[in-house]
Amino acid sequence: MVIVVMGVSGCGKSAVGAGVAQRLGLPFYDADDFHPEANRDKMSRGEALTDGDRTPWLGLLAERIAEWNQTGGAVLACSALKRGYRDVLRRPGGVAFVFLDGGFETIQQRIRERSGHFMPASLLESQFATLERPGQDADDACVTVPIDLPLDAVIDGAVARLRSAGFSA
Repeated sequence: MVIVVMGVSGCGKSAVGAGVAQRLGLPFYDADDFHPEANRDKMSRGEALTDGDRTPWLGLLAERIAEWNQTGGAVLACSALKRGYRDVLRRPGGVAFVFLDGGFETIQQRIRERSGHFMPASLLESQFATLERPGQDADDACVTVPIDLPLDAVIDGAVARLRSAGFSA
């Protein structure tokens, strides 16, 4: 099983994903590391990616998910903002989504406080505009975890909800 920890930029995908991976004894990957340089450059300039920009990246991630499922699973931090993006990631099978749910103001403050990330705070509004909240139907099922708690509590919540949903590592 591959667990995709998803949400808008600044919600804590990498920190929560790494924590979930550690607790479950799985490798951790950050989808940002798989973006082509052109996508990184575009985001660094404050330009939002288009679906066309994301298509090859999502295809590569789906290939990796299939590989990770064959080697015992993994945790992937990935924005996966649209239902269609999540559908591409689900194609190989064996995927569970964890949606990190938080408000604009909370996440905007987090982005302002972090350094060294290629995506500027100015793109947060476009991320919220693009976000299609998961879990609206059975075909887009996920577990949702609020992010307004300390990091360890968010990780604990994600692991507990995954186990309640039938995932075991």
